[in-house]
Amino acid sequence: MGLKIGGQIEKIDGRELTYTDFVKNYFEKNEPVVLKGLMDDWRACKDWVFDNGKPNLLLFKNNFGKSQVQVADCSCREFTDQKRVEMSVSEFVDQWLKISSKESCSGSGQVNNGPAVLYLKDWHFVKEYPEYTAYETPQFFLDDWLNFYLDNYSMHRDPDPHKEINDICCSDYRFAYMGAKGTWTPFHADVFRSYSWSANVCGKKYWLFLSPSQCHLAFDRHMKSSVYDVFDDIDQKKFPGFEKAIWLECTQEQNEIVFVPSGWYHQVHNLEDTISINHNWFNGFNLSWVWDLLLRDYHEAREYIEDIKDICDDFEGLCQRNLAVNTGMNFYDFFIFMVHFSLANVVLLDYLARNCGNPLDSSSLTVPHLVLNLKSIREIALRMKSVVVPPRSCAVSLDIFQIMEDSAFLALCKVLARTYDAIHKEQKQSYDIRVNDFLGLDCLKGSSSELHTPENLVNFIDSTFSRLSGLSSG
Repeated sequence: MGLKIGGQIEKIDGRELTYTDFVKNYFEKNEPVVLKGLMDDWRACKDWVFDNGKPNLLLFKNNFGKSQVQVADCSCREFTDQKRVEMSVSEFVDQWLKISSKESCSGSGQVNNGPAVLYLKDWHFVKEYPEYTAYETPQFFLDDWLNFYLDNYSMHRDPDPHKEINDICCSDYRFAYMGAKGTWTPFHADVFRSYSWSANVCGKKYWLFLSPSQCHLAFDRHMKSSVYDVFDDIDQKKFPGFEKAIWLECTQEQNEIVFVPSGWYHQVHNLEDTISINHNWFNGFNLSWVWDLLLRDYHEAREYIEDIKDICDDFEGLCQRNLAVNTGMNFYDFFIFMVHFSLANVVLLDYLARNCGNPLDSSSLTVPHLVLNLKSIREIALRMKSVVVPPRSCAVSLDIFQIMEDSAFLALCKVLARTYDAIHKEQKQSYDIRVNDFLGLDCLKGSSSELHTPENLVNFIDSTFSRLSGLSSG
């Protein structure tokens, strides 16, 4: 039985949308969309592609050939993903050209019993080549807390479980993908249940989507494993709801960008030789999805080792370390992340208060954005209160002043300020923020200098709102 296709993903000219439009129609509704007209000025669309739409593979070999990248063998399954091998970009291009040459000689679109079908994935191109501006992130996707944070900090407070992971592989979630016709990505939802956007520099992709309300239909009875390839002969006994699933589809053309909302499972096939730019990110609009995933994975990690609880000196600490390894962060990584963004948003509000009067009385579009961010963080902190009991090995004690004296925090504040100016097209403030300015911030008056728990964070945000409300009423 074939898949039940319920409709097509909407396609819109991105130049006709405002940021507010995108928030209301896609962020708040958590709906996918395909955007056109946003890639015309990208260097990648000129340098990486020939006039006939084919990828300029030799450019990558000659200019970036020494980069070591992860390459998926699309013909070989390994657990829930495709088998990965590491090779240089030069080696990858050589194999691609070799296979293409054989296809041309045989006159066939496929090579049977030949080399592996290789798909370069998750190449941290921006991190490796920051001086090469291949593209500009579209306005709708600029508010990228995940990558802003990783540009300045490590995600993991305790690096021990990650000693074997090099600096590049966990450094950001901005990727380049390259694959020949026939390469594909199995059915999955994105890391951290983040948003993602995927821009086709060249080629064509076919996407299948399953909404969060439908995704349970592609899992087994125990919700432990999902289907791998939706085009397989699916075992109805193992996946009894699969035939009921209603899918959305789209064919993504060259110079189109797909927005994938949080929690939407999807499978993607390259219909032509394709190069794409992919980002994963989250912010105040989808922070709750990240916490929901962490909480679910925490319970699974705890259940998995429950039988050693009575003999383990620090059972909770072990659960958190396993969560960090399996999910990419744990409760304490996430709490530290939220503290930094709370402080950064409060600093910007305080800056506006110092330079523009009471920000709540301002017409600035940045102010409600900052308030929304803090409300989102506060909501998650409230939900964390009932769950988080700091174990000995993961106790958190964050000194506000130590954070603010760090140059990385200054960089985080400045990039947020530039981002919200760019998003809302205000550019009214130069945001000449300096480390010394932080020490006398009004937002710290009457506050404890340390944040230990989610409850401390809630109180800190509440005190900020109370102070601003007092300004407004005065």
